[in-house]
Amino acid sequence: MNKPLRLLDYLGHMQQAAQEASSFVEGLEKEDFLADRRTQQAVVMSLVIVGEAATKVMDGFPEFVQAHPEVPWRGMRGMRNRIAHGYFEINLDVVWETVQTALPVLLSQWPGVLQSAAGDAEPA
Repeated sequence: MNKPLRLLDYLGHMQQAAQEASSFVEGLEKEDFLADRRTQQAVVMSLVIVGEAATKVMDGFPEFVQAHPEVPWRGMRGMRNRIAHGYFEINLDVVWETVQTALPVLLSQWPGVLQSAAGDAEPA
């Protein structure tokens, strides 16, 4: 597969998972989230997907990562690692805060990030 097209795939996975995590908690109060194991699982899995795709971008496209310092690449990878390796110790307060504050910022940046990646994917 064309390497720049793979970048677009990873970025698309990140966007979709971030949108899904946000939609899972739409209309919920924090207390509702903390009481709803199914929603917690869905959000946590979405954050794992975001972090896994961010790791793929960091490993395979370091120039792109450097060109987009506004994206918290390391933070997304770090959250994925904390969830995957410390699953029984997930801090749901941090998960809630991430979905409420970090994901909206990330999603607002995403059109520009995708446009930049799409420009990289066009034949020269």
